[in-house]
Amino acid sequence: MRAEMPIAQRVAYFDHAAVGPISGPAARAMRHWLTQAAELGDTVWLDWQAAVERARSSAARLINAADEEIALVPNTTSGINFVAEGLDWREGDNVVILADEYPSNVYAWMHQQDRGVKTRFVKTDFGRLDPDELRRACDTRTRVVSVSWVGFSTGCRQDVDLVAEIAHAAGALFFLDAIQGLGVFPLDVTQTPIDFLAADGHKWMLGPEGAGMAYIRREHLDRLRTVGVGATSVVGRYDYSTIDYRLRSSAARYEGGSMNMAGLIGWGASVDLLAAWPPGELAAAVLAITDQACDRLRSIGAEVLSHRVAADPTAGGRRPAVGHRLVHAPRPRPG
Repeated sequence: MRAEMPIAQRVAYFDHAAVGPISGPAARAMRHWLTQAAELGDTVWLDWQAAVERARSSAARLINAADEEIALVPNTTSGINFVAEGLDWREGDNVVILADEYPSNVYAWMHQQDRGVKTRFVKTDFGRLDPDELRRACDTRTRVVSVSWVGFSTGCRQDVDLVAEIAHAAGALFFLDAIQGLGVFPLDVTQTPIDFLAADGHKWMLGPEGAGMAYIRREHLDRLRTVGVGATSVVGRYDYSTIDYRLRSSAARYEGGSMNMAGLIGWGASVDLLAAWPPGELAAAVLAITDQACDRLRSIGAEVLSHRVAADPTAGGRRPAVGHRLVHAPRPRPG
């Protein structure tokens, strides 16, 4: 894996939830596209389109979904808005989110206030969620519970199975902002009942910015009013001379116009690289390095607050929330 990460030859790169480096396979795939675009133009467009569809299939396999449940998106925000703008809201409905969410997973829901939708915030203990607080925030008018898998500012990883259970017990849908976890932590949507998910590829999936995925569970596709409809949203998407408004029967109906082919092809190459490793192996390595970093920080006098907790044996083997925070470090000594 290290050999396929060119940046590892130059620096020790500790990703802090911003932008991850792209992999060697992604770089090679994008350079190949660039050469073709410059030297051959769109005479090879069908090859590019086939590569984009392979990326869709790779993304589907990553979470054990069907290809038809995957929409290719330019960012996580787009996927959030598929749901926020697409649901048939009613005056008095509410959305429940965590108080320390990334702004995109806040504003998309707050934007529904002119439709009578309230946004409820659940406080956390430095990212760590009290399940009872989440239960209390939900009621019969809760339409969506939207949570980030891993907190952008804390690194705290939520128990996705438990959040899904709480949301569904309240009769709500569950949206997962997966950008901070997908690609390193395993996820199987046939086992974890997520209704919707979105993640750009520029973090753990090791792709470029502007290329990622949204997941819409098959039975919910017609539950949403499709946004961003364009020429390629319909069944006859390449018959431009005929107007026939029949939406595609897959999540690809959200792909209404031209796509970031170079980015999606590169992202797909990185997803294929990640798929070569057994589920959980990369996550175990990341957690081991995190623990080592915390131990080393303590050894030089830093105070580290850790939220790693033991798995509850009664919770069906759910993974615990994990977060580490550097609370205080001594001032550097002169010289």
